Amino acid sequence: MMNASRLQGIFTALPTPVHADASLHVEAADGLVAYQVRGKVSGLVPVGGTGEYGALPRRTRIQMVERCAQGVARHGSGMPVIAGILDTGYYDALAAGQEFAAAGADALMVVTPYYTNPTQAGIRDYYLRMADASSVPLVIYEIPYRTRHAIQPEILHELSRHENIIGMKACNTDMYHFLRVVAGVDPSFAVLSGEDTLLPLHLMAGAAGGVVVTATMIPQAWTRLYALVRGGQSQQALALHRDLMPMMNMMFAETNPGPLKAVLDMIDCAAPDLLCPLSPPAAPLVAALRSEMQRLFAAYPAQD
Repeated sequence: MMNASRLQGIFTALPTPVHADASLHVEAADGLVAYQVRGKVSGLVPVGGTGEYGALPRRTRIQMVERCAQGVARHGSGMPVIAGILDTGYYDALAAGQEFAAAGADALMVVTPYYTNPTQAGIRDYYLRMADASSVPLVIYEIPYRTRHAIQPEILHELSRHENIIGMKACNTDMYHFLRVVAGVDPSFAVLSGEDTLLPLHLMAGAAGGVVVTATMIPQAWTRLYALVRGGQSQQALALHRDLMPMMNMMFAETNPGPLKAVLDMIDCAAPDLLCPLSPPAAPLVAALRSEMQRLFAAYPAQD
């Protein structure tokens, strides 16, 4: 049963390894899943923004979700697979959700509808309609710096009471908005941080966990940070996060997942191809990021 109790810990926002023709790089995808299982993350979030959802062919999206679900089952980890949906309209989003559920997704992370410029009532009704129709639970994806729409805390409080809406990924960098959301959501609803750069603050403010892009490369550092916060060691968690800041600055210096894909070979997942309209990141940035990743791998060795 997929519910809010399983939305705790570090969930990796996965890039989609592809060939130049946008077909799935199956070996790299399988290796990426295995690496995350060894890193002891709490769950996988494929085909979202980091997964280049809008540029991926429909078949590649479905296949990536399938490989994640099959990989989790093969390794016996039991971690949930939460498939991202970034469509602009209800019918496309619903169809994608049905396909991902059939492919093995345990839940769907559905972005706030955009471009049509909906009202708050329209956003509320969109999620309620999706939740009523979906065969698997929904996780709301709020990212106002991409969609131009923040969801009012009161709307999120209402949505949190729907039995098929179990949580949200919060990419709103307004901390007071975050605090207002956490203060009023239902106990059956889990708020996940969607910002690597704010994760310890969000955890201390009530987040149950986080959807973390850079956990792709170094899950062991992020799971350690999560454990420190949960253990009441906030100063140690902030110090660890501060040590990760140079890497985050470089990882997000150009549009994600460009820098991330450029260094995937460092975890034996050699699949650097990006999909149009993204282009490869600048060579000096990649060189600096490689050097920093080598430092972090030494500082935070993977656990067997």
